[in-house]
Amino acid sequence: MAGRPARVLRGAGRPAWALMTTTESTPAVAPPVRSPGQRRRTPAAGGERPLRLVVVTTIIVAILVLVAWPIVAALLGSLHDWNPLNGTYRWVGLANYHRLFADPVFWTSSVNTVVFMAGAIIGRVVLGMALAYAIYSRLTRAKTLFRTLFYLPTVTPIVAVAYVWRLMYNPQFGAVNSIFGFDVNWLYDSRFALPAVMVMTIWKDFGFAVILYLAGLYSLRADVLEAAEVDGAGAWARFRRVIWPMLRPTTLFVVVTSMIGYLQAFVQVFVLTAGGPGDSTSLISYLIYQQAFVKYDFGYASAAAFVLFIGTALLTMLSFRAQSGPWRGRAHR
Repeated sequence: MAGRPARVLRGAGRPAWALMTTTESTPAVAPPVRSPGQRRRTPAAGGERPLRLVVVTTIIVAILVLVAWPIVAALLGSLHDWNPLNGTYRWVGLANYHRLFADPVFWTSSVNTVVFMAGAIIGRVVLGMALAYAIYSRLTRAKTLFRTLFYLPTVTPIVAVAYVWRLMYNPQFGAVNSIFGFDVNWLYDSRFALPAVMVMTIWKDFGFAVILYLAGLYSLRADVLEAAEVDGAGAWARFRRVIWPMLRPTTLFVVVTSMIGYLQAFVQVFVLTAGGPGDSTSLISYLIYQQAFVKYDFGYASAAAFVLFIGTALLTMLSFRAQSGPWRGRAHR
């Protein structure tokens, strides 16, 4: 038709054999289809397989040797009259547990452990939250300096911290009595010994709570805080009704990890008071040490250790359940 450009056919001007070569002699071949179980094997993947087996086997062996076997050994030892000094290992069944639950020292140590754990957790949460909120506020400068200073006690060895606080609690030349004007024999008075150990523990551990709460504060949604400020909420109202509820997952983590750690607290009691005066600062972990390495009654100590293990395991399960519960859902809304 006139005025219409001629259509150029593909392959026009090429010889017939060239067209046959490109169309007939080389039919399209579909790529091979691999089954889902087939994987492309490469030299790198083949070399990684032995390494994976070695790593997994090492981890399994380490768990069996360092975790599973001590638990089984403690359970079996708690069912025996066990004294490694004279080679005694005689089956007694549940006699060690009967002795344990009938021992007033065990119940005193249990009450001390609960009181110590509760006081240390409350002090750690309150002090950690207050200092973290102070650093987070707009009025505070040198935030990095304060974060570093508050975290230093956490990375300091607890033995060194305990010995320093032992000198500070000295009734004659200690810094605590000198600064505050007290006349108290902190570590040798049953009324003040356990609170003194709790204060040292809070000072040692509050820095970790500060860092966790700071991380939680900096992750809060800015639009929620701005909306509360626009609505006329004061600083205390914003903290009580907005910030604190949004920090519940962080508080849960701090509380549960502190519970697990303080159930096993030992070094501060060993260095500061050695469980005294009397049994006023004896914790379950210190009772286990006394029975095992002073009296060499490993059967009784194993029974106490297994009871402590059950309590710690229950708290761990509680932590996982709570983190997957309603608080976790609120944190992600």
